[in-house]
Amino acid sequence: MSDKAKLVLGEKTIELPIFTGTEGEKAIDITKLRAETGFVTLDSGYMNTGACTSSITFLDGEVGILKYRGYSIEEIAEKSSFLESSYLVFYGKLPTAQELKAFEERIASFDDVPEGIKQQIKAFPKNAHPMAVLSSNMVSLSAFYEELCAQDLTPAQKDTAIAQLMGQLKVVAAYAYRHSQGKEFVKSDKSLDYCSDFIHMMTGDKNVNKEVAKALDILLILHVDHEQNCSTSSVRMVGSSKANIFATISAGVDALWGPLHGGANQAVLEMLEEIKNSGKGYEAFLAEVKDKNSNSRLMGFGHRVYKNFDPRAKIIKVACDKVLATLGVKDPLLDIAKGLEEVALKDEYFVSRKLYPNVDFYSGIIYRALGIPTNMFTVMFAMGRLPGWMAQWKEMVEQPGFKICRPRQIYTGDTKNTYKDIKSR
Repeated sequence: MSDKAKLVLGEKTIELPIFTGTEGEKAIDITKLRAETGFVTLDSGYMNTGACTSSITFLDGEVGILKYRGYSIEEIAEKSSFLESSYLVFYGKLPTAQELKAFEERIASFDDVPEGIKQQIKAFPKNAHPMAVLSSNMVSLSAFYEELCAQDLTPAQKDTAIAQLMGQLKVVAAYAYRHSQGKEFVKSDKSLDYCSDFIHMMTGDKNVNKEVAKALDILLILHVDHEQNCSTSSVRMVGSSKANIFATISAGVDALWGPLHGGANQAVLEMLEEIKNSGKGYEAFLAEVKDKNSNSRLMGFGHRVYKNFDPRAKIIKVACDKVLATLGVKDPLLDIAKGLEEVALKDEYFVSRKLYPNVDFYSGIIYRALGIPTNMFTVMFAMGRLPGWMAQWKEMVEQPGFKICRPRQIYTGDTKNTYKDIKSR
């Protein structure tokens, strides 16, 4: 194949470079397209647009591959921890035992938030959505840490930023939950691992079940990064203006809040609740889903990127089964979920359309089994995605040719209007 692509515009032909990634993905470089032709590309939803080059995450949705820094998600989930995988995506390599210990201790050192943040959490109504609390608290941290709000952070400040935000987001998430329950905040315990400490801060119980903590750790690993999704692109977009790191991460939280993104696992539980309340059973619901005249939708199955089985779903299904067996939870919603999974995986209608359970389906079930409220699900997603956001931001600001993001548009409005005085309108 030629290393150039030819574009014919009327009588003019220009050559555009072809860029090839390390996994064989190919892109046409249109950097100089407008300058040379006066044309721009139109790509609603950016479905065919590569906004950046990145060495953090690779996924191939056609065959179900996901890698962090070249390591398969299957191997990372089996052999690594959430904090180790966070170090990997941020620093670009797996840590030594000494490096990991130092990283864990540094994150654990940020075991609280300023008093002003605590008061802000308490000022919210108890029924406030925890994502509203999380987003506002993230950006509010900028008022307390001026040294991390510089336009260009030093390497040492970036090290501090990743550890501080991972430590304090966990604290804010737990405090937001405790406030919603009308309970006092529980102080972090440095002797516990990251996930056990979070569960302890939510429940007040230091005797955290190891299988439960491990399942949560795996869930967070599976959410660390996922290429240029909506929230990650938002982090890059806002960060490109050199907004401070707290505002930048808050933007990621806001984008994640949407039901088409991080709210998908919440939608799964709402679907299960609807099936339960209707009394019609999951078999009847699946029949409605297959009916073109029905408005019923099967949430948690299929994926915009994965055209095969979501590799993360295979991993979390094992953890999900272990958690349910360990806790012995009796919950009609979980029974419905297991029934949906069993029937849909054998039904030719769903199999032929490659509508397999995705990570959102199983994560919602696990969170439900752990007693985590539905409106906290997206907060858990944010906790897992934070290191990926930080890694993407760091990569962007350190790349040569860094510039503010500024997409083009094609104007389709009126071309010429005559202004009328307000009295004559």
